[in-house]
Amino acid sequence: MTPAPTALPEIVVDLAAIRHNVRWLASRTEAAMMTVVKADAYGHGMVEVAGAAREAGAEWLGVATLAEAVELRRSGDRGPVLAWIAVPGADYDEPLALDVDVAAYSVAQLADIDAAAARVGRRARVHLKIDTGLSRGGATRADWDAVVAAAAAADHLDAVGVWSHLACADDPDHPATRAQVAVFDDAVAVARAAGLPIEVRHLANSAGLLLHPQTHYDLVRCGLATYGLDPAPGVTGPTELVPAMTVRGPVLIAKQIPAGAGVSYGHTFTAPEDMRVAVVPMGYGDGIPRAASSTAQVSIGGTRRQVLGRICMDQFVVEGDGVEAGEPAVLFGPGRDGEPTAQDWAQWCDTISYEIVTRMGGRQQRVHVDSETAGEGH
Repeated sequence: MTPAPTALPEIVVDLAAIRHNVRWLASRTEAAMMTVVKADAYGHGMVEVAGAAREAGAEWLGVATLAEAVELRRSGDRGPVLAWIAVPGADYDEPLALDVDVAAYSVAQLADIDAAAARVGRRARVHLKIDTGLSRGGATRADWDAVVAAAAAADHLDAVGVWSHLACADDPDHPATRAQVAVFDDAVAVARAAGLPIEVRHLANSAGLLLHPQTHYDLVRCGLATYGLDPAPGVTGPTELVPAMTVRGPVLIAKQIPAGAGVSYGHTFTAPEDMRVAVVPMGYGDGIPRAASSTAQVSIGGTRRQVLGRICMDQFVVEGDGVEAGEPAVLFGPGRDGEPTAQDWAQWCDTISYEIVTRMGGRQQRVHVDSETAGEGH
């Protein structure tokens, strides 16, 4: 779908693409699907994406923080939701009262959750996290037996899940994945031997879903791929994923500058000859990476235009031959019309597409569209 022309910088999110991606990802596994909508759905709009994912059959939603889970519940979502980050001393009362599943990494955290469940008069549903090799969140194997014993002894919670996170899933040959699976299987065995009522085991992220079938277990957690972006570019091979986000804005001004004129702060670009330039009214205050200075491209009038000089807080300059003020400049989109993609921007900025889409925001308006209603379903 080609969005209608805009008079303001905006982020356009195609919910039909979200539904398509959720359905396609679900077709790749026998496990249940968790759509990860943390960080405002990677910049796509948490509540709207959550609704589209549920419509497409996602049994679970995943978020990072307790506040995100509460927001989902207040928006009307009633399906299974897991929140997996809570700082020491966090208030679990409202999430538990709203039937949110929560994660626990330690004995102390389990005690906090158990006490909150007692206060709200509702048994807590807890997913115990084992650190299988990412060395980030989760109990180490040395602490796992104590965590399992604490969960078994708690009066007001049920340990319904065991989970972990893959470190190197985007590399199909990395030995870490095999090692993590072994640690995970051992942790599950310890939990079950202790009599915990484990319902779901989950380890796979988007790359795990696409590249490591042995990691699927009962539930897969798909974040990046939900938004149509490849979690392992150049490795996964052809997919049917459709990027959901388009970022664009109108050209503010277009003008001629003489040979030798410096462009933007620091004059890191100098016009080699008389040339026309165009100014796009977005910058790092709107999430446009400053690292894209003089490296990225945008599409104006169906032609890719090079960014010239440094990206500023509110605007940046591009090559503007034939460009007029008011024309739409597409920073990135699905790529169907030759415009750059988020992956292109990631390569230009020496980062990952996760960062490109998640940081978009600031003063840009976000618009949700549904290409299926225009007869252009994916």
